[in-house]
Amino acid sequence: MPSVAFYTLGCKVNFYDTEAIWQLFKNEGYEQVDFEQTADVYLINTCTVTNTGDKKSRQIIRRAVRRNPDAVIAVTGCYAQTSPAEIMAIPGVDLVIGTQDREKLMSFVSDIQNDRKPVNAVRNIMKTREFEELDVPSFTEKTRAFLKIQEGCNNFCTFCIIPWSRGLSRSRQPDSVLEQARQLVAAGYKEIVLTGIHTGGYGDDLENYRLANLLADLDRIDGLERIRISSIEASQIDDKMISVLNSSPKMCRHLHIPLQAGDDDILKRMRRKYTTDEFADKIRRIQEAMPGVAITTDVIVGFPGETQEQFESGYRFMEAMKFAEMHVFPYSKRTGTPASRMDDQVDEEIKHERVQQLIDLSEKMQADYAREWVGRVVEVIPERDGKMLREPGSVAGRADNYLQVVFKGDTSLTGKLCRVRITEAGVNECQGELLEVVEASASKVALQA
Repeated sequence: MPSVAFYTLGCKVNFYDTEAIWQLFKNEGYEQVDFEQTADVYLINTCTVTNTGDKKSRQIIRRAVRRNPDAVIAVTGCYAQTSPAEIMAIPGVDLVIGTQDREKLMSFVSDIQNDRKPVNAVRNIMKTREFEELDVPSFTEKTRAFLKIQEGCNNFCTFCIIPWSRGLSRSRQPDSVLEQARQLVAAGYKEIVLTGIHTGGYGDDLENYRLANLLADLDRIDGLERIRISSIEASQIDDKMISVLNSSPKMCRHLHIPLQAGDDDILKRMRRKYTTDEFADKIRRIQEAMPGVAITTDVIVGFPGETQEQFESGYRFMEAMKFAEMHVFPYSKRTGTPASRMDDQVDEEIKHERVQQLIDLSEKMQADYAREWVGRVVEVIPERDGKMLREPGSVAGRADNYLQVVFKGDTSLTGKLCRVRITEAGVNECQGELLEVVEASASKVALQA
């Protein structure tokens, strides 16, 4: 039996794409082996979001070549899309395919196995207008299913290379999304996470059909208990979206809304499409529509020209927003972006200090948010993932508001909807007690004080 090994760098979308590519190999009779073992094909799914991503990708490619010089070495993903010639120049690389045309992968691989001629299959991504249909019917070790609905981004933020590696925003056809969702529910998944490069941009290229319409249609699928959006921009949360959040019993009370900076001048230099006032207004309206909602966010620290005053005003703004968690990143120069050419690059040591302050703030806000839930009842779906399962006699999973909850129970609860009362709050996980297992698609549990 031929074997394939995968290595994935970067974001959740890349991990989804790797799972989809594995389906192609599986259908051709391949078995999957660990990347550290000898395989017939090594596929590296690369990241280019930072210069470090490029460097790490090159290291992994070389490692695969050393592991088995006779194997087919195939490279895909964002770095492959933006710098195919750099990758083709690495001795031992057989195939470079970017972030499109991956349904042709197997025929490229078999051609290379026959004649050993290296292939650069990367085309201009900016001309691509079609969503690449790659299905994932199941996820190893996951109780949540990811469903990719969108690809690419039209925003061109000054710090970001991704539009050049993923192309412009394109949406998966609604019928295709709904069909895939029904298949995932039939396979036993109760929660679906909608994902994409710019998920909230879903429908920008469709006729009179936006993300809010898709959520309303997904809400009608029997057996689907939870719908989660992986990430959405504040500017894309309109009245219709707020109304769906308010009315759908299946929408998770958790939204990831990237802020990136808490100062208007920096937001402008980043080419973000909102001010702090507009962002705060959206958050307030979401909190009214979905009481108890957890809002998590991304923040970039030390963007070129960020002064101490701007950092401090941003800190106060984030504190006022009461986020449930912040993902904090030091600004990292990305060659080819406008921000990398800006003057006033911030000193690394100052960046490091500011990052630490925001991580401390995030942990404080996480603990504050979790404390609000002590004594209240949430629904938890225990995870199948080995890292989540506790020894012995306890399980762990996410509540719909994204709190990680650990409670007594055995593995038979995996994937089931459990009503759990939170007994103790913590920064990264809360303790709870199991009240009951919800068998049928009962209506959403009323929040109990």
